[in-house]
Amino acid sequence: MNEQAPNSIEDRISVLRTHWERYAAKGRFNQFIEFAVAVNSLAEYFNQLRLSGLVRLCEGLENTVLAKMGDETSHPLAQQDLLSLQRQIDTLLSSVANSRAPNIEHRTTAPAATDIDWIKPRSVWMVSAPGQREITDAMGSQLRFFGFDIHELGWNSGPVPESAALAVLFIPANEHTQTEELAHIADIRANCPASQLLYLGTQSAIEPIVALMRAGIDVTIPSEGQTANVLNCILDLVKINEQEKFRVLIVEDSRVAAALIERTLAQHGMDTCAINDPGSLLEVLESYHPDLILMDMYMPRFNGIEATRALRQMSAYSALPIVYISGESDVGLQVEALRLGGDQFIIKPFNPVLLAAIIKTKIERFRETQRSSRLDGLTGLLNHSAAKLHLKAMLSQTPAQGMLTAAMIDIDHFKAINDTYGHPVGDQVIRRLAWLLKGRLRSHDLIGRYGGEEFLIALPGISPTQAISVIDRIRSDFCALPHAYPGGVLHASFSAGVAAFPEMDTAAALTEAADAALLQAKRLGRNRVEQAQ
Repeated sequence: MNEQAPNSIEDRISVLRTHWERYAAKGRFNQFIEFAVAVNSLAEYFNQLRLSGLVRLCEGLENTVLAKMGDETSHPLAQQDLLSLQRQIDTLLSSVANSRAPNIEHRTTAPAATDIDWIKPRSVWMVSAPGQREITDAMGSQLRFFGFDIHELGWNSGPVPESAALAVLFIPANEHTQTEELAHIADIRANCPASQLLYLGTQSAIEPIVALMRAGIDVTIPSEGQTANVLNCILDLVKINEQEKFRVLIVEDSRVAAALIERTLAQHGMDTCAINDPGSLLEVLESYHPDLILMDMYMPRFNGIEATRALRQMSAYSALPIVYISGESDVGLQVEALRLGGDQFIIKPFNPVLLAAIIKTKIERFRETQRSSRLDGLTGLLNHSAAKLHLKAMLSQTPAQGMLTAAMIDIDHFKAINDTYGHPVGDQVIRRLAWLLKGRLRSHDLIGRYGGEEFLIALPGISPTQAISVIDRIRSDFCALPHAYPGGVLHASFSAGVAAFPEMDTAAALTEAADAALLQAKRLGRNRVEQAQ
């Protein structure tokens, strides 16, 4: 049974405090390792949420911890080292406390129809230089359309707004960054450790980009296509889905070693399954579907290299990451193990922080290679097949007495838009509706491009009445959104059909009912939202 993994920032902060206090009291080496794992877990969580400033602080603490780790003879640490670490911990925790959005509440009841909570602040600060009013106004107008609260500041402005910023957008006077601009960026970075800092109009050269990164900039955006790039970056910050747990299959004949590995990975929020007989490997692979195999080198009946070579003969497992873990120190045998199908070699006894980092990196890259088959190239949303699978998964996780509302959305008279204005303009209309949905819906809602100009969304915990209110507000805003083309601007609208669980108890029934309601909305004149009967 896996150890319960922390689920929130508060949980992870509590774990970090607990392990640090235990070590400070007794000074044991194994307690310091547990503290190091807690710091690494917190850094990974901040990185998943794209809280870039907090990631920097946490990684700085982690680097100090790893430098002080040593071995059992290095502990307990000297008093001055303890005090230094305590100061870093206090700085980190203070920044976390100051970065929390004050208006976010954790609710136990369903939200009101017009009041859906967000997991992130919706405020964007725009720091613009004199003479950039046209760009600032255009960018601000676009961001307001997608639901963001805009605060405009000058490069030499005084007090910053009290509300937490999701992102800070710097619009300089020209592409040549000045020293005082870098100092101002550094000041804002210090005051906004959790915010994403973006800089427009950078040169295509390494040196100025590095200077901006050192000052605290997270993303530099070239002048070409900057509006679309800015919207993509900021909307991606809002649309952070809870990532499916990493699944690791441990093939290890030592129960003690397997238990230690499971505990380490559980502290990093990973799911594990351990087997001690490689003979059952195929059966477990078919039922567990891991993202990575952690394979012992020497086991009964056949070794890890032989098991890996057998798996590499099967197309289903030819790209699955396999990491060896063994006490084998012979470099020649290690190279041979990698040549015959392995991806990495970790020597026992292992550093738990390094083990978790290697596994996470391998799984992230493995999943990244699979993303192209799940995402729509034009919008970055889930494609037809992935959206259907995700809806099925959402229904399987919805309690029998719970609520989930799905909607089918279709852009009205889209063929006429393509025929009249051309396919590039039609693509722009599709993309901007995708951005609007990403900006207005919650991080855990399903948004997929179902096909052509049609979208599928699913809102867990939301009744049909609430969903209609939310979707109708988006519909109204989409009607007002101007789409530029060479001869001017055009406006588009969409129709939507809504259906709900548990009235429709399968994904297929839900989408069919929502599609029927969508057809009814079109029959009634389009540009409206209808509920399935």
